[in-house]
Amino acid sequence: MGNPDELGSSPNALGTGGGRVEKMRVLLADSHTLVRRGIKAILESCDDIEVVGEAVDGWEAVEKVKALRPDVVLMDVFLSGIDGIEATRRIVGQVPEASVIMLTTSDSEKDLLEALQSGAQGYVLKSVEPEQLISMLRGIRRGEAPLSPSLTKKLISFYVQRRRADGSAPLVENLTAREREVLAQVAKGATNREVAEALFISENTVKNHLRNIMEKLQAKNRAQAVASALELGLIEPAERVPGAKR
Repeated sequence: MGNPDELGSSPNALGTGGGRVEKMRVLLADSHTLVRRGIKAILESCDDIEVVGEAVDGWEAVEKVKALRPDVVLMDVFLSGIDGIEATRRIVGQVPEASVIMLTTSDSEKDLLEALQSGAQGYVLKSVEPEQLISMLRGIRRGEAPLSPSLTKKLISFYVQRRRADGSAPLVENLTAREREVLAQVAKGATNREVAEALFISENTVKNHLRNIMEKLQAKNRAQAVASALELGLIEPAERVPGAKR
């Protein structure tokens, strides 16, 4: 199932600070039993992930999150009762410590934007490989936002167009040289660990830089920060979005 990352391959694995790392507790919200069972089998093949509950519709997802308090909710957009986007909005409002990740077949820009605006911390297509899904989930603990590459392109395009339309500009003059280096790496799709290795700094330092970058650029997430990187000329659009015209 790929190489284990910093969380380790044991539920009692030592974390980077020397403490014990608890299992990531996940709740699945999907109307299809076969899909839920398949995802559960994939996740529970890892010693550091535990599926603590399942929901078949939006209402049940909200109630089970309130009762079980999972770390992560894998939520389909298409649910009965209330859809996954409305369920996400309610969960974020009532159990803000739970990270909601959309796991769906919908690659609609509308669903993507509404989900993120509702508080989802990531949006992943069900075509993702099992190893990628596991890696994305583990990345949540490092402050990374799971997002399918094809959807990242759409999100970048949306924010670039919106900034151009409203005339707003990122506060580039407030970024330090190091913050620009970190942002350039993130814009290329690097994880926190990869940024740290490339710049010879610690992952905690990367997190601190990203926090400062988002505050200075008035970005709510990494995707918005990447959009700013494109505007700042830190990377060419064609470098980040294959096939894009210069």
